[in-house]
Amino acid sequence: QVMLAESGGGLVQAGDSLRLSCAAPGVSFSTNTMAWFRQAPGKEREFVSGFSWLGGRADYADFAKGRFTVSRDNDKNTMYLQMNGVIPEDTAIYYCAAKAGSTTSRPASAYKIWGQGTQVTVSS
Repeated sequence: QVMLAESGGGLVQAGDSLRLSCAAPGVSFSTNTMAWFRQAPGKEREFVSGFSWLGGRADYADFAKGRFTVSRDNDKNTMYLQMNGVIPEDTAIYYCAAKAGSTTSRPASAYKIWGQGTQVTVSS
């Protein structure tokens, strides 16, 4: 069974930076689209950023634009989310996910492979 493993979460202060990692052994970056989602307490899981293998184009939710950057290391089969200037509203469990195909999708239901998540807590 293919699994994804997130890491890098923690407790940070507003304005700090954080880099999340998603190890994806067994997931081909050349045939799958990878994405980051987050879920805050009492809220639905929401799309953060996605990375299509076709042309390496990245997609961001409006709240992530200008603050978050998604990237990947094909040799390590790992995806990253660099989070800069975090705010308390970024507090959530962050998940990475994978789906077959070349286009990013924002509904979480489109993704079939998920990690266990990593907690990010931003204090004010």
